[in-house]
Amino acid sequence: MASYVIRGARPLQGEVSISGSKNAALGIIPAAMLLDGPCRIENLPDIADVNILLEICRSIGAQVLQHPDGSVDIDPRTIETSEATHEKARSIRASYYLMGALLGRVRKATLFMPGGCDFGTRPIDQHIKGFEAMGATVGIEYGRIRLEAERLAGEHIFLDVVSVGATINLMIAAVKAEGVTVIENAAREPHIVDVANFLNTMGANVRGAGTDVIKIVGVPVLPGGCTYSVIPDQIEAGTYMLAAAATGGDVVVRNLIPKHMEPLTAKMAEIGIALEEGDDWIRVLPGGERAAANVKTMPYPGFPTDLQPQTMVLLCLCEGVSRMTENVWESRFQFVDDLKMMGANVTTASHTAIVEGPVKLTGATVTAHDLRAGAAMVLAGLAAEGTTEVCDVRIIERGYENFVGKLRALGADIARVEP
Repeated sequence: MASYVIRGARPLQGEVSISGSKNAALGIIPAAMLLDGPCRIENLPDIADVNILLEICRSIGAQVLQHPDGSVDIDPRTIETSEATHEKARSIRASYYLMGALLGRVRKATLFMPGGCDFGTRPIDQHIKGFEAMGATVGIEYGRIRLEAERLAGEHIFLDVVSVGATINLMIAAVKAEGVTVIENAAREPHIVDVANFLNTMGANVRGAGTDVIKIVGVPVLPGGCTYSVIPDQIEAGTYMLAAAATGGDVVVRNLIPKHMEPLTAKMAEIGIALEEGDDWIRVLPGGERAAANVKTMPYPGFPTDLQPQTMVLLCLCEGVSRMTENVWESRFQFVDDLKMMGANVTTASHTAIVEGPVKLTGATVTAHDLRAGAAMVLAGLAAEGTTEVCDVRIIERGYENFVGKLRALGADIARVEP
């Protein structure tokens, strides 16, 4: 397994440009399988999850042509099967968006049960509930989920819990359903808005994305033929902002949407981190006293769970006792034991972590337990004295484009090492 070797305690300096949103791309690519014509998607991040999903789309017959500039041409008119059972479908959770896309396109779909990061139970019951309400029959056997509908009809669907995945999946399926679909208690994340904007650009009629009620008027044809650019990745942007703060650096993070960063910038300002903001950039400045803070992860526009591990690294360096409450996923504190090996003073109980600081972090050999926890261990290594080795970094590369190269450009002493 490849690892990152980091020699830390070096303030990051310079500028970094943010890639396209992983979560938006992983919704938009399956949504493109609905189209009745070709499309071009720009600003796709060059990451493992995106490349695997494109490979799965090729396996069902779609024509996919990737370009060096991060754009891809997709023509789904050659799709020849409703069975998206490529072996790699087990490795990424976003493969489940092909349920909604194939159900909308050919009224049936067969997929392996989705994989992805392991940080607790991640059920798909809300997806199934919505598909059944629209007229699909759903069965699970031999590790596969099968969906079929003689007629896919619009329906009023209330999600029992706020679910990003269910919101996107049902929205995709509803685009070609007969009649009107209303999704209540919908998730509001920026990448949901981006998927809706992509669909509308291609000929769909989706309204209300970004609010808790989304209305979709079904259309028989999605002509496509358009070019669409994916929004910047708010989690990647936040990771670099937190890396700058953790190392006491001076970094300008470019190609972001400041509005999307407000949950993080508000908390960083509360901690005492000085920030400057422009139309599409945020600068993290060095200096200042860092005070403890209480953080609670919540669905957007609350504090994002995908920045929880990276933020905990910063809290370790703040004066006083901080409280981190994880309200979105269970078992997302698996990385804490590794952080404690580096000198952190963290106590966890159920969904809460108590962080006492400041501490002096020191290098150690640690593991990337999941995508964002792995990024957090890299941040800890950048802030720590001595050498840190972060093992099993392929899981990090599922979501960060050119992570080592971008950090090295900011002055980090980090190298990718093969076993």
